[in-house]
Amino acid sequence: MSNTKSPQSNDRRTFIKLGLATACTSTICGCLGTGGKKSTSKDNETVKLLSPDGKLVEVAKSQITPLPDDEFINREAARKGIKGRKFVMVIDLALCKNARKCITACQKMHHQPEDKEWLQVKLMKDNEHAAPYWFPKTCFHCDNPPCVKVCPVSATFKRDDGLVLIDNERCIGCKFCMAACPYSTRVFNWDEPEQSEEIASCASSPETSVPSEIGTVDKCDFCPDMARRGELPDCVTACPNGVFYFGDENEDTVTNGQETIRFSQLIADRAGYRYMEELGTKPRVYYLPARDRIFPVERGLEDLSDPLKEMFKEVFDNNI
Repeated sequence: MSNTKSPQSNDRRTFIKLGLATACTSTICGCLGTGGKKSTSKDNETVKLLSPDGKLVEVAKSQITPLPDDEFINREAARKGIKGRKFVMVIDLALCKNARKCITACQKMHHQPEDKEWLQVKLMKDNEHAAPYWFPKTCFHCDNPPCVKVCPVSATFKRDDGLVLIDNERCIGCKFCMAACPYSTRVFNWDEPEQSEEIASCASSPETSVPSEIGTVDKCDFCPDMARRGELPDCVTACPNGVFYFGDENEDTVTNGQETIRFSQLIADRAGYRYMEELGTKPRVYYLPARDRIFPVERGLEDLSDPLKEMFKEVFDNNI
């Protein structure tokens, strides 16, 4: 995939970063909307800029909100990570009832269509005598990531803060990372992504994973742009049952937005484990076993579409 961009494209991205009302209005994609400043008689100076439809427009400087230095992270900083941090996630399987709010929030955050899930909830059954349980599956951000080792262009990389991210401007669509990932957490953009023109025009950043580009790979990124602002990933705050804990292993602290607890204590007291740890990938996602569940597993079928119910039917038929 060619990374050549026309001068008009570069001007247009600059225009969007300045934050006019017609540009995207969220820091999610590294762009800001107008701050609502109004022109005054003392400030009638104007500047010419390129509009999203390619036309030259004259705009009052008072209507432009420059992008703060700490809001747009350059590619070098995005690949390095957040100094002093070591992000970790803990997922409490006893609390999950397949509400799927985490999936919806993730898709909205990253401007993905409903049928493209970076975060999935699986119905698991460990053996024929065990009861099934709901199993949220994110990217595992492994400390020994096979996906990073096989990428021929360093599009997939491991940061100092523990996160494994993708630089879509480097990605050539070889899919080696998808073949190497034992957890099947990556998705490939076979078609032109369904996203607005404003989002598609935003400057690409590994920290936001936005915008998606045809012929490249996407995945869960743990929302590092939010972490840089001291905020929790949307999957954590959207979950109504507190299933997801997110935090910093260096500080030995994780939170689900409702309670904050020592990471080491939570893992020790609740017999936390890492999925398929025998592979040696050293995931940064830990699971708490699905014991003493507060919901019967059947509750997870409520309000699901017929296709989703059918998808889980075989597991239930073998157990119930």
